[in-house]
Amino acid sequence: MFIETEGTPNPATLKFLPGRNVMGTSTADFATADAARRSPLAGALFALPGISRVFLGADFITVTKTEDEAWQELKPQVLGTLMEHFVSGRPAVETAAITAEEDVSPEDQEIVDQIKELLDTRVRPAVASDGGDIVFHGYRDGVVKLHMQGACSGCPSSRATLKHGIENMLRHYVPEVISVEQVEL
Repeated sequence: MFIETEGTPNPATLKFLPGRNVMGTSTADFATADAARRSPLAGALFALPGISRVFLGADFITVTKTEDEAWQELKPQVLGTLMEHFVSGRPAVETAAITAEEDVSPEDQEIVDQIKELLDTRVRPAVASDGGDIVFHGYRDGVVKLHMQGACSGCPSSRATLKHGIENMLRHYVPEVISVEQVEL
């Protein structure tokens, strides 16, 4: 088995591509070892020293390290853990995630559908190529609330991506959108 590794815009995060399905059409973001209990893969990665976040994408895994760890020491350990997991045949996640409720007024549903369509077709593929994901959390009074996951969470350029990229695009296609805010969970 060969696992490719790519850098991401977040210097603390690497993207690992195992050449096989990881999560299919869903994603899972684990900000702590405790949150990773439902994932044998994320749990094994958190068992390594210096791991601060694990994100499971459709066909990739992003791993974020702590500041005091060096990739040259940690990367081989991550690769070994990934290899061991995929050879074992265990699932990436054993139980389904609890989906957060969206803050949306029923009268705004048509606008929300337009926003979600744009996010799914134009934003999520670009964000996934950088090792992350973006999740819609609400729309009220012209303000779109989004949560950045994976490599995008904590990335120095994520605020610029939200404000200058996503906000401008949404405002162009959906005139009702006034601004975009990042939601921290």
